[in-house]
Amino acid sequence: MDYAIQSRFSDPGVHAGLFDALPDDIPGIAAVVRNLVIHYRGGGIEFTGERLAEIDSRWVSAILDVDQKRNGTPLTVPREPVDKVVGCCRDHTLLFVSVLRHKGIPARSRVGFGGYFTEGFNNDHVVAEYWNGERWVMVDTELEPGSHPFDPADMPAGPFTSAAEVWLGYRAGELNGDLYGADPNPEAPLKLHGGWFIRTYVHYQLAHLNGDELLLWDNWGSMSDTLDGADVDGTDRIARLMVAADNGDEAAAKEAGELYRTDPGLTFTGRAFVTSPASGGAFSWQDLSR
Repeated sequence: MDYAIQSRFSDPGVHAGLFDALPDDIPGIAAVVRNLVIHYRGGGIEFTGERLAEIDSRWVSAILDVDQKRNGTPLTVPREPVDKVVGCCRDHTLLFVSVLRHKGIPARSRVGFGGYFTEGFNNDHVVAEYWNGERWVMVDTELEPGSHPFDPADMPAGPFTSAAEVWLGYRAGELNGDLYGADPNPEAPLKLHGGWFIRTYVHYQLAHLNGDELLLWDNWGSMSDTLDGADVDGTDRIARLMVAADNGDEAAAKEAGELYRTDPGLTFTGRAFVTSPASGGAFSWQDLSR
């Protein structure tokens, strides 16, 4: 896949011109993204109703629609926190990726888990990578510079772990799956951690790497909220391929991409069962084709 070309999700559409005046440096672009998006749970403001529903603005063009209707100013003009678009890590990352692709820089989103938000727990997370001509550089656009002991504009190995790596560690009995997810609370109505959750994120990782940068509550194919009856061997296979691809195995990357395009259990075809936090429990099938 050519990561310098916009996907249907990262395409800014009629708002592409807004990117022309943005900085060219990575920290500067990340700062613009933080100026536009506020996390629906971690931003310090409780959003409800139509404001919370902004988290389902899955296309960059739609995110920019919301911002421009509310603010109507260049993207570098400071927004008050309450005036930012409500989103999550996926939206921070996709906007960043969109800007870099607009500038002709190969960029992609990476799905996995970050161990730097909750003590003793690894939260589901999406970060960005861009190709600097020599290597893929990992960037967490949500983090303010100096807020963590590592550089968020050039993250080392360790703080973030891909879903594929976590899954293989879980399957090998080396990782406690209950320490990976969106919520460590075992009393929650739906247990948002553990093996099934990690497996779902392997599917997200594969989709994002193949240009389908879907929401973290879109569900399709063989995804399931249980491992009972799930094709865990198939998940093992795609996880191994993605880890090998990360280590430079081009044949593995090609095979993973081919599986995504041809395996009905893996391929996103435009229809998703959406379990959005904004739905109030009213989960539904949606046709996302345009």
